[in-house]
Amino acid sequence: MPFLLNIDSWFGLHFSNVDFATVYQNYDGLLYIVPAKTLYNLKAISNLNLELNLSPTYFAAHLPLYPILIRTLAPLVGFLKSSLLVTLLSSVGLATVFYSFLKTFNLTKAPFILTIIVVLFPRLYVVRSVGSPETLFILLVLSSILFFEKKQYIVAGIFGALSVMTKTPGILLVVAYGFVFVERMIKEKRFSFNWLWIGFIGLGPLLVSTIYWVGYGDFLAYFHSGDNIHLISPYAVFNAEAKWVGTVWLDDILFYYALYIFTVLTLWNTKFRSFFYFTAVFLAATLFVQHRDIARYSLPIWPFAAIAFEKFFTSKRFLILSVLLFPGILLYAWNFMLHNYLPVSDWTAFL
Repeated sequence: MPFLLNIDSWFGLHFSNVDFATVYQNYDGLLYIVPAKTLYNLKAISNLNLELNLSPTYFAAHLPLYPILIRTLAPLVGFLKSSLLVTLLSSVGLATVFYSFLKTFNLTKAPFILTIIVVLFPRLYVVRSVGSPETLFILLVLSSILFFEKKQYIVAGIFGALSVMTKTPGILLVVAYGFVFVERMIKEKRFSFNWLWIGFIGLGPLLVSTIYWVGYGDFLAYFHSGDNIHLISPYAVFNAEAKWVGTVWLDDILFYYALYIFTVLTLWNTKFRSFFYFTAVFLAATLFVQHRDIARYSLPIWPFAAIAFEKFFTSKRFLILSVLLFPGILLYAWNFMLHNYLPVSDWTAFL
């Protein structure tokens, strides 16, 4: 609202020098428009005459599914609006699938309230308001796990493959499902060939690499795109000298770690084994990430934290807390969007 209405000041935050273009500029929306327009073609990227000091192969770090969806809707609304529209539709899809998740497995007596709580999570509240693949990724991960627990492994594998085409951590679904199958073999002393349909997830990285081979002439372009793999060592984020950290003010990250470690411990005995193994595997990987934005990197675990502690999150006390906290969430989101943007002086390349 403040970006759209060009109001000078809202609750002490100054919007006098910004407009709705700032929403488009928020990371990493514009960076995904480049592959959306060029499909990773080196010549086409060069012809955009970007003012950004980035090599053409840098955009291989921005996986294809989100750009392809942007490109699909661009003829209707243009590339800039399409980047937000895809995020918006993905966010609606995420809320819908999560609600279905809760109803299908009877995970709470208040599925609508828990869904609202999930989508109002502060960092998710930001990424679902700007150009970002995060909500699409979480939507696909939840869809894969939903069908996995329904033993529809072909569909689970397809959604898993699509998640890998959105963000590389989607490949962790294979590890999580693998643990589920190993546990079943140990307990039930059997093996089912239907489990092999999960191998469809492997088509995701294969398709991504094929797209890069066609565009860049480099099957492994993702690994040549620069500094995009931030897995270093356990708790590596607590290093102010690291390139993607740069601060000692990291107290909040300990709270994220505590919440998600407690989530894994709570889900240990759940009968839905993919819930436990996915959160455990994803958390283990997140602990190795050396990046200040752990809140964003760990977002796929958040819906399972809401499930693990659904009685707390749907309690009257937490609902009162949520009402009191919501103005703070809005201010957090506005403040974040005011400062987390890519400076642009020439919009030609993104139109």
